[in-house]
Amino acid sequence: MLRTTRRLALLAVPGLVGAGAFYTPTAAAGVSVAVGINAAPPPPRHEAVPPPRVGYVWAPGYWRWEGQRHAWVGGYWVRGRPGYVYHPSHWEHARDGWRMHDGYWGR
Repeated sequence: MLRTTRRLALLAVPGLVGAGAFYTPTAAAGVSVAVGINAAPPPPRHEAVPPPRVGYVWAPGYWRWEGQRHAWVGGYWVRGRPGYVYHPSHWEHARDGWRMHDGYWGR
């Protein structure tokens, strides 16, 4: 319904339809944000890794920065991608502090 309403609204604007003005959103691009902080993350917690699940990869837990402190995010299952390797979230020490890198799929 909303899509039809949007198209009708575009038809009502003279000159837009002939110019190919229909908006078609593209697939969401992957966005990565690195957070630099001076507080070192605590050591990882020991988690019992559940038995393997067919078609899934276990992403281990990690410490997330919440503006004032670190908060633990427990491990979770990630749907597998054939031909790719999952790189889990991790902290990296840099000259200007600590940087958090989100988990991602790579080759």
